[in-house]
Amino acid sequence: MECPWGAHEPLENDSEPGKAGTKPRKAAPDLEDLDLGTAGKGAEWTSWFNIDHPGGDGDHESLAAIRFYYGARVCARPVAIEARSTDWQLPEALGQLVHASPKRGFRCLHREQPPGTACANYHVRFLCPLGHIYWSHWSPWSPCSRSTCGTWGTQSRTRTCRSARSPAPRKELRCQGKATERRACSGPCAEPTWTEWGSWGPCSRSCGGSGKRVRRRSCRTSKSPPCPGRATETQKCPPSPCLGCPGHTLHGTVVTSSGVALPDARIYLDGQPDVLLARSDAQGRFTASGLCPGPAANLSAHRDGFAPGLAPIITNGSGVAVAHLRLRRLEKPYMVLHPAAKVREAGQDVTFCCKASGTPAPQKYFWYHNGTLLEGPAQRTSGRLELRGLAPQQAGTYHCKASSEAGAIRSAPAQLTVLAQGQQSCRAEPEPSLVELPSECPQDASGSRFYNVGRCPASPCPRGPAEPGGCGEESRRCCGVRRMELREVPCTGSVLPVKVVAECGCGPCAQPRVLVQGRVTAADTGEPLRFGHIFLGARKVGFTGYQGSFTIEVPPDTRRLVTRFVDGQQRLVDTVKVLPFDRRGGAVYQEVKMLRKKEPVELDGSQSNAIPLGESGGREPVGELVLPAGVFLRPSGEVFNGTVKASVTFVDPRDMATASAASSDLSFANSEGEIVPLRTYGMFAVDFREGDSGAALQAGPVQVRMDAGQVWMAEHLDKMKLWSLNPESGLWEEEGVLRPAGGSRRKREERTFLVGNLEIRERRLFNLDVPEDRRCFVKVRAYSNEKFNPYEQLEGVVVSLINLEPQPGFPSNPRAWGRFDSVVTGPNGACLPAFCDSQRPDAYTALVTATLGGEELEAVASSPKLNPNAVGVAQPYLGKLGYRRSDHEDAALKKTAFQINVAKPDPNNVDESNGPVYSYRSLRECEEAPVSANHLRFYRVEVDKYEYNVVPFKESDVTSWTGDYLAWWPNPQEFRACFIKVQLEGPQEYMVRSRNVGGSHPRTRGQLYGLRDSRSVRDPLLDNTSGACVEFKCGGMLFDQSLVDRTLVSIIPQGSCRRTAINGLLRDYLSRHPPLAENNHTGAFSMLAPLDPLGHNYGIYTVTDQNPRLAKEIAIGRCFAGTSDGFSREMRAGEGTAVTFSCQERPPGRESFFQRLLIAPAEALEEIRREMGRSELRRAPPEVMDFASGAPGPTRRTPSSQRRPGRLRGQR
Repeated sequence: MECPWGAHEPLENDSEPGKAGTKPRKAAPDLEDLDLGTAGKGAEWTSWFNIDHPGGDGDHESLAAIRFYYGARVCARPVAIEARSTDWQLPEALGQLVHASPKRGFRCLHREQPPGTACANYHVRFLCPLGHIYWSHWSPWSPCSRSTCGTWGTQSRTRTCRSARSPAPRKELRCQGKATERRACSGPCAEPTWTEWGSWGPCSRSCGGSGKRVRRRSCRTSKSPPCPGRATETQKCPPSPCLGCPGHTLHGTVVTSSGVALPDARIYLDGQPDVLLARSDAQGRFTASGLCPGPAANLSAHRDGFAPGLAPIITNGSGVAVAHLRLRRLEKPYMVLHPAAKVREAGQDVTFCCKASGTPAPQKYFWYHNGTLLEGPAQRTSGRLELRGLAPQQAGTYHCKASSEAGAIRSAPAQLTVLAQGQQSCRAEPEPSLVELPSECPQDASGSRFYNVGRCPASPCPRGPAEPGGCGEESRRCCGVRRMELREVPCTGSVLPVKVVAECGCGPCAQPRVLVQGRVTAADTGEPLRFGHIFLGARKVGFTGYQGSFTIEVPPDTRRLVTRFVDGQQRLVDTVKVLPFDRRGGAVYQEVKMLRKKEPVELDGSQSNAIPLGESGGREPVGELVLPAGVFLRPSGEVFNGTVKASVTFVDPRDMATASAASSDLSFANSEGEIVPLRTYGMFAVDFREGDSGAALQAGPVQVRMDAGQVWMAEHLDKMKLWSLNPESGLWEEEGVLRPAGGSRRKREERTFLVGNLEIRERRLFNLDVPEDRRCFVKVRAYSNEKFNPYEQLEGVVVSLINLEPQPGFPSNPRAWGRFDSVVTGPNGACLPAFCDSQRPDAYTALVTATLGGEELEAVASSPKLNPNAVGVAQPYLGKLGYRRSDHEDAALKKTAFQINVAKPDPNNVDESNGPVYSYRSLRECEEAPVSANHLRFYRVEVDKYEYNVVPFKESDVTSWTGDYLAWWPNPQEFRACFIKVQLEGPQEYMVRSRNVGGSHPRTRGQLYGLRDSRSVRDPLLDNTSGACVEFKCGGMLFDQSLVDRTLVSIIPQGSCRRTAINGLLRDYLSRHPPLAENNHTGAFSMLAPLDPLGHNYGIYTVTDQNPRLAKEIAIGRCFAGTSDGFSREMRAGEGTAVTFSCQERPPGRESFFQRLLIAPAEALEEIRREMGRSELRRAPPEVMDFASGAPGPTRRTPSSQRRPGRLRGQR
């Protein structure tokens, strides 16, 4: 068992069984000493408790106090305690001294902390045994009974039977098993040792190849046992050429595929790679002497970053030979054909195919089944995998890996389904699929206007026995509609025809066109890219239109659509995008942004130059590009020392506006061939041209200097690398490593730089990145409205996720973006890759947006009140994610994005095992997650809501609580949420406000606690009726826990509304618990908040929980349902209502009382007092009246009906 941080109190323990009459003794076992697995039941942790806050002298979490509040939720005798701060930090991580005991609890004292610091706010949990009798862990083995080398004796170890409860009589302790174990042992002997290694002997070959040499050592003792290891060691000798032909000379050159000279290339005689003949110089030239090549001899050239090249040796017989070698840049493999999913019956055959491209072309292929390598030579040399006579156990996932000397690449997995003979993969009975009927159509018995028309899942079917099954030859069969029926639904005055699926069956798969449409514009001005070139890999496929529009038909079997947009006028930087698309068919719309090239500066090619990177916007440069003298080259390899026009365009991740214009998706293929993400610190595009002719120039090697001060995550300093973009694969490939070096920049203060070198040849887009292995997936769904019905999900929505830098306070960069991804939603939503962290929830943040055909969808609101049921994620995980919509702090901003902390789920926490964040290895689990699992949402419906606290409090951060008499929440350890249900009869939905002031406490009487606004939600079963669940401040103790306050709550609906009824039970309760609030103004309702948790019969809903948002959402769900123990997402305005208003359209120009209260609250309240004075002579007895009839009466009720799934409107 893993031992967490904590303290362990001594337990009562009796003596071992069989020793009757001895007095029980006390031991002091800790968690490591008590073997909790020996009782067969183990132990489990309680939930977290937090009953105190770090006020006064510190934070005290007493076990006695926890038992007082939570009773039996803590066992009688815990064996361990764990404490963490509300930020999930261990005390030692915070550097704090604390005291913890499972017998007494936890305490942290301010005076014991380092100067200038105070105790954090801690919560604790206890480890409780699930059984009664346990063994301790075994003691260490005793010393051997014999001490002479080579003699045999015995040694023993013991354990003790103990009780996890209060001390029990010794006779009741009966542990199964032995209390003592013994084993044979031998006396200790001196360890034999080796002498030092001797010197290396002579090489076995003098020239012409690699030889071997040997060195030896001896064991110092001849007795047994012998010395571990080997007595001899062998290594290769450095090879040296044999000068067989004095006077013979070989001259040659090494250039790139474009003709540029390649320095430092290693030259070998083909067939003898160990004998180095020469190295090319700065001009790519080399000379070798004394070589006697045969008539068919070839030279090979090798250089880091390039594929080896071969060239024949040409000689004229005079002793002089020449050879010219051309090297192609190494390109990591990338997959061009992925294996496809297959369905087969047992006994049939199947063939999977994959193909990779790159330089050099991959020659090795490896096939895997469920992640396990398939053995055999056939699986290592071919992109084909043939399986004959399939058995059921061969079902699962298959993928291939292609490799070359440049690297490796893995294919996407393909699912193989093996059916039993005769088993159907396509059920004849259709799956449910609901459509919403017109409003004039009647509801069914459950009150729903949705009708089931059925659907057939587009799952693959097995091929016929006579159909071919090779690569690309298989005709695909899918489950589809076999028969439909016409049905008629009676509606008001008409009949609505509806066709429903009656039967499903296998048939040819539909082959819809897969399209990506969109528009390409300049990121700064929005100017369209007119008649720009479009490339898929190296193939040109078309042009953009006059307005920058484009349509791309996705080739079959494409998994990664890499598209390059080129501005023919060279005003915009070439942009490579990995465009999302819907593989099932249809068009996906995508806005593409291109960066404008930075205006060129003129440089003297014969002098050294430096160009800053990222200095715009008044920011410190991220680094600089250092160009030595003579670094510019013409394509022929000639050095150019004239005037150079240099344009270096930097994409600065510190500027959020640049994220949409960055190229590719910041991914690379690691050594295992897996495509993994990068985190960028900036990318730059270069364009060097001759000043007069404008001809393109190359450069190299150049130096990139990066300011280490811009890298605030210390672990990234050792990982920083230079990368270049492969425009065909869309993947970044490593160019070099940035290593620390000291230096200063232009006579300013001393700086530390990361320095690296690169050559600017064919590729012109580079990146300063670190590989990031903390990865997750985030589940997102899009809905057609805010009901969030599973059958109303939107498909084809482009969901984009931008990885942001951490929140302030985390030791990393200021707010900036580090990565971006886009995925298209399918019938089960979308899973987006993101950086995540398991230690700090706020270590990485993601900004998520969604568009459908260019239209931005709305995210679920996060302020002023967070609704887990609307967001789609349950507490407490939602609190850990810190969900915030883009308008959380500024209502003027758009509502079309949300931001979350990408907190990696804890596998040991059941609350985090159901999404919306999944570990990187759980992609399939994310993709197949049911709609009931946690997920994040976008939708098209907006409802207003507002909260205001006089004493600010962030409900997602309990540590922001402030002890004040006017605090909305009087106790930060226990949150009591109160709601009142208001029914409104009228043609609209109305805003309803609760105004909360002190009512009976002498320190707060008449002072405002806060305001709550909530828009009413229509009841689908009642015409012209809506309901509002309005929060009010509960009555009870204030923060000093000395006196209670019955909050004076005023409920004021917007519009021309008149109070018509009050719940009879609530009226009677208020009458029996004076004083009564005045209720003479018919446009409002006032009460002194009850101290008792009343319930739905009174129209009051109260929930207490340790999480304020969870308490409120439970109360809202009950309020919507009109019950004290249920939960609903659909408003039942006629059930469980406290007060009823009748609302009408007011005359033009006349303000409602609600508006007068907003504009001039003092005058509005004075109006209430005047009306109260005028009615003093005719006041009724001190009871709450039904103003519709002038006498007490019950609230109008409607018959309860069966609940059905609906939406939680008015709450976010």
